Amino acid sequence: MKGFFERAAASKCSSKSLTDTSSRCPPSVSSDPGSSTIRSDSPACEKKAIHIRHNGWTAAVKKAVAIGSMRRLQERVLGSSRTGVSSSTSDIWLLGVCYKISQDESLGDADSSNGLAAFEQDFSSRILMTYRKGFNAIGDSKYTSDVGWGCMLRSSQMLVAQVLLFHRLGRSWRKPLQKSLDREYIEILHFFGDSEASPFSINNLLQAGNAYDLAAGSWVGPYAMCRTWETLARFIREATDLEDQPLPMAVYVVSGDEDGERGGAPVLCIEDASRHCLEFSRGQVSWTPILLLVPLVLGLDKINPRYIPSLQATFMFPQSLGIVGGKPGASTYIVGVQDEKAFFLDPHDVQPVVSVSSDNQEADTSSYHCNIIRHIPLDSIDPSLAIGFYCRDKDDFDDFCCRASNLANKSNGAPLFTVAQKHNLSKTSSHPESSVSTDGIRKEDSFAVVAMSDAEGHSHEDEWQLL
Repeated sequence: MKGFFERAAASKCSSKSLTDTSSRCPPSVSSDPGSSTIRSDSPACEKKAIHIRHNGWTAAVKKAVAIGSMRRLQERVLGSSRTGVSSSTSDIWLLGVCYKISQDESLGDADSSNGLAAFEQDFSSRILMTYRKGFNAIGDSKYTSDVGWGCMLRSSQMLVAQVLLFHRLGRSWRKPLQKSLDREYIEILHFFGDSEASPFSINNLLQAGNAYDLAAGSWVGPYAMCRTWETLARFIREATDLEDQPLPMAVYVVSGDEDGERGGAPVLCIEDASRHCLEFSRGQVSWTPILLLVPLVLGLDKINPRYIPSLQATFMFPQSLGIVGGKPGASTYIVGVQDEKAFFLDPHDVQPVVSVSSDNQEADTSSYHCNIIRHIPLDSIDPSLAIGFYCRDKDDFDDFCCRASNLANKSNGAPLFTVAQKHNLSKTSSHPESSVSTDGIRKEDSFAVVAMSDAEGHSHEDEWQLL
């Protein structure tokens, strides 16, 4: 796997300064005094120990505030996610598939139960990536676990795992109840192992994301994560024969026109998508399967309600891959919606490292799936997020563009992104409030990303931060 990076060492990543810090997970704060406690039976020493513990806690709190918002820390610790499916009879949309819980009272409870059971089977078939402990140290670091810092990496791994499932096994695939398991399914899990030998491991993601300040023990936001996957896909493409690509599709990050407008809704350029496909196929065909990643910032300290209907609608697209983002300060992978709530897979459970051989169809894969259905209110998700879509061929891409354009037209002036045939450098932003950032700097003059912790106290929740 090292060859992917050695052979592509000359590749330049010119967007290092664009690293997104707005959704970085804050470090956990512990009140354990540890070595600060002075053990003694004397009252003076006890008082001194209490003073040291107090100062240690105060210092830890000040450090947390300096790195990220205390509000985020509180919401992470006291988060309000719930489990199970509520009694609502509304339809559930899970990655482009609709489950009818109860459309008509005359259908009876049996139909409702069947829809619910089908949803639960689909949900539990989605691949889950969580914190792992006990793998070999990452690079020159001493990290043998990603607990506390790898949630965004794991969330993005889940999205890419789903696109591989859809591409290789189809959207209707469900995890078999008995072995032997599908060879393609086992191979997909092998791709995400926790070592450099696995192409989509956190080891290789960290190497590919070096230009975006990714490092073991650090936190990263959706924009940098999307660019990292784009870089890793390019490395692999350059180092691997076309027929042996572990990610057999082009990757296109839709994040605006760097040569034209900066700020406002990103523009999906059809010409750019075609160019990505042509480059992936090395000029052999004009169109290939394509993974679209759309990083967005939809508010300041919380998501702007104007965008929630559009976010809900994206799960109705047959090309839907869900959302990487989730809880403020703690990334999750959102896979479905019902009414005003979002269903998600949570990477924050800590599990021992496992090694899935690419040819072991009897492997224990239980740690890669979850039967617990968690959900949170849509209006409580972090405004910094990334949406994914998968288009299998040109017809599928055309259908996606049509749906996306219709959604933008119905957004009442607040589209998530727009679609254009080619770049229009003179086009003005569709968001009038996007020309000036919260600190007064015009966004066409700056690539600075406003951190969420720096944005508190500003009332202009409609403003777009530069992606």
